[in-house]
Amino acid sequence: MHYVYILYCADKKPYTGCTDNLKERIERHKNGHVPATKERRPIKLLLYVAFSDKYKAFEFEKYLKSGSGRAFIKKHFAAQE
Repeated sequence: MHYVYILYCADKKPYTGCTDNLKERIERHKNGHVPATKERRPIKLLLYVAFSDKYKAFEFEKYLKSGSGRAFIKKHFAAQE
């Protein structure tokens, strides 16, 4: 399986990523091994979606990082403190 996930970071901004091992990837974020979120910890997992097709997962991640995808995240996950 391939997973697209959204993290809520300490800077109150979301981080979107894609992986084939969600548990290990979240641990890497929490332990500061991911440069993009190292200075934005602590993090909280807001959402993940599982895909059997890795290309569909990458396309969904790409959408979430687009303008309309960021608007979707903001609308549905704005106040996640």
